[in-house]
Amino acid sequence: MYTFLISILCLFLGGAIYSRVIERVFGVDDKRKTPAYTMQDGVDFIPMPTWKLFLIQFLNISGTGPIFGAILGIMYGPSAYIWIVLGCIFAGVVHDYFAGAISIRGKGKNLSDIIGDELGKSARITMLILLLLLVILVGAVFTTTPAGLLANLTPTDGFWGGPLFWSIVVIVYYILATLLPINELIGRIYPVFGFVILVMGVGVLYGIFSNTGFMPEITDAFTNHHPNKALPLYPGICVTIACGAISGFHATQSPLLARCIKTESAARKVFAQAMLAEGFIAIIWAAGAIKFADCIGADGNTPYEKVMSLITDNGAHSANPAILVNSLCQTWIGSVGAVLAILGVVVAPITSGDTSFRVGRLIIADALHFSQNKVWRRLVVALPMFVLSIIVMLVDFQVLWRYFSWFNQTISIFTFWSITVWLARNGKRYIVSLVPAMWMSATCMVYILVAPEGFQLAPLIGNIVGVTFALALAVWFFRWKSMLPKRI
Repeated sequence: MYTFLISILCLFLGGAIYSRVIERVFGVDDKRKTPAYTMQDGVDFIPMPTWKLFLIQFLNISGTGPIFGAILGIMYGPSAYIWIVLGCIFAGVVHDYFAGAISIRGKGKNLSDIIGDELGKSARITMLILLLLLVILVGAVFTTTPAGLLANLTPTDGFWGGPLFWSIVVIVYYILATLLPINELIGRIYPVFGFVILVMGVGVLYGIFSNTGFMPEITDAFTNHHPNKALPLYPGICVTIACGAISGFHATQSPLLARCIKTESAARKVFAQAMLAEGFIAIIWAAGAIKFADCIGADGNTPYEKVMSLITDNGAHSANPAILVNSLCQTWIGSVGAVLAILGVVVAPITSGDTSFRVGRLIIADALHFSQNKVWRRLVVALPMFVLSIIVMLVDFQVLWRYFSWFNQTISIFTFWSITVWLARNGKRYIVSLVPAMWMSATCMVYILVAPEGFQLAPLIGNIVGVTFALALAVWFFRWKSMLPKRI
């Protein structure tokens, strides 16, 4: 228990202090008018209250990510706590804050434009393609997941109430959320569900303190406890727990709300604090999952094996953390917990899917310089994305999910290096993003080299190549920096 408590304290104090450090590095200026005012269009550029933007951003970046990822990650052991704390403070907060702050300073430009402006035309085109692929993958994954859960929760009569029926319902909602002004649907609904996710986290925290059971301690942090030893502790833990520590998907969401922020100083409250809140949710669910599993799991198994057994969907023969979420909430929080569980595992992924499609629409529209002031114009841009996502949904879900986390983390590499270049170009302390840029570059390279779904190389070879790759990028950066004009 003491490791969990120390982790919570470090996350709170470290996040509060470091978020102010990076805010000073950026250099906020509230005398500047934000894009919410200078480019106000009543659709995407709309001034909105900071508290509402915080809850929207929190729900956008959270979804089921910090819940499912933490449940899967705690099976590696107490190293999950360390990764969440350090990753959230020194990577996630930096990543999300600067993605939003640079967008505000750049008239609300999206992630592909930020990357293109800092890393060049080739990087812009590459990132545009990668982001659209991510949007399509997110849309497909977060349609099939809630649709399948809703089908299990409702009476089924052939088509009505089945997975296909609920998939259509979810897609229709996505279309509405993508086309309507941001304050009409997202602005009204998201704050409510963002609050629900926070309340569910508080309920799990209460359960941690009021129930007995095993809790991992830091003395056993550097051993791989995962029942499946196919993937090493590193980089397995860094890819399994993305949301809650560092997630490339977040950088696609920050520019979305950068178009609605009233002042530059509000960026820390919206982007950095939302990331910290997600870190708290992740660490609470990591601790809650292992303690709950130890309480009710089969005798004779380790606590980590009990987690694995509780999330195994015997019908699908695959890991489904939603099973544990539902059981934990009903047992620890009662009837209210049952409702929260349904909202958490059904509504949360949907809220990630709809904003993902909205981001995709904005990216395409910005690239084509195609005005979005009319509904038909938004539909023209968005419709191909929906069609492609529906086609991708026909692919086996396990194949879709297998590469999702790695692809998500790879996006963060481009974002970190773009932030680093922007900071250096503007004479600011780029070290705050350079270190996590190198870390994630090495991590993603090692993962794809050693993972079962990758090249399955020996961990030693993967680590050597990963470190070499990160160092090569650092050399490239310093060579580029040496050619910058000297600041007077």
